[in-house]
Amino acid sequence: MKSDYIAAIVGVAESELGVLPGRNVLQLQAQAAKRALDDAGFTKDDVDALFSSGTWQALPNLMLGEYLGIQPKYSDSTNTGGSSFESQIGHAVAGIQAGLFEVALITYGSMSRSIRRNWMPKTLTLQYEEPYGLPLPLGQYALAAMRHMHQYGTTSEQLAEIAVATRKWAMLNEKAYKREPITIEDVLQSPMVCEPLHLLDCCLISDGGGAIVLASARAAARAKKRPVWVLGHAETHTHNTVTYMPDLTVTPARETGRRAMEMAGITHDEIDVTEVYDSFTITVLLTLESLGFCKPGEGGEFVSGQRTAPGGSFPLNTNGGGLSYCHPGMYGIFLLIEAVRQLRGECGERQVNDAKIALVNGTGGHLSAASTVILGV
Repeated sequence: MKSDYIAAIVGVAESELGVLPGRNVLQLQAQAAKRALDDAGFTKDDVDALFSSGTWQALPNLMLGEYLGIQPKYSDSTNTGGSSFESQIGHAVAGIQAGLFEVALITYGSMSRSIRRNWMPKTLTLQYEEPYGLPLPLGQYALAAMRHMHQYGTTSEQLAEIAVATRKWAMLNEKAYKREPITIEDVLQSPMVCEPLHLLDCCLISDGGGAIVLASARAAARAKKRPVWVLGHAETHTHNTVTYMPDLTVTPARETGRRAMEMAGITHDEIDVTEVYDSFTITVLLTLESLGFCKPGEGGEFVSGQRTAPGGSFPLNTNGGGLSYCHPGMYGIFLLIEAVRQLRGECGERQVNDAKIALVNGTGGHLSAASTVILGV
């Protein structure tokens, strides 16, 4: 890649993952941060910007900065749900371009599995949905799935293709929480959680954390590993509650994908690996359509025949995704971690051959927010 790009990801890491009783979110963020800084060949003394997000505290950066011993020049705690970290990549690049800082640390931690809490307040428009029986967030995604099936004839079997293909990637990832093989029939016979979504259409609930180190071109020159450049970025959000979603079959990725690819100067055919949020199988299908990989209504056919599985023509969610690898509440940071590792060629059995460009798309809220990042080497 050209040396005149503004910023690059130079370090990535997860914390411990899975079921982690006795830990807390600060410990997980610190563990992931230390590992990511080691991956970059940096120390916390190099960090002059701090980014984090989460639902576990009102002022995440203040507590995190205190815990890590970092007094940043710049701080960002943007929270758009699962798309937060893709958005923070864009914000960090803008900050570096403006000359505000050189090295940003982006972290996340969650105890979603070990400490269950209903954190969503029943206020504003949300008061008209959940109190009347709509489970959150599952119910909103189920509504979108049912609408897509009604409008385009999409089937449960086609959604199951996504779960099965993603599990095949997880079987190649020793860090994945679920690695036993599943079939389409297994997905269809798993309990119906919220029609038409079965249990195996739904993401995991796990503990864990992740971290990313993003640096200016000048700072990236001294990184331990090959920099992964940020080529394009775009973000938006269209609604909060699903009642006000403009179209149940179209996500905000329709806009962010187009703008991010235009910024990067690439087309769909140039993308080697794709990492998209998979809170539910329907999330993947809607996102692929909205990003323009296939036309509206063609997502079911697009993912059929295990096209997105290892050995298929469209490598997707290559670490096993939120469906099988991990899902500590806000999964978007793990999409970026996997994309970086794929572009570095570090993924062993699941490595995509000659991967040079990756598209990462985070989805937040109730199909509410999207942020797309294009990465390249």
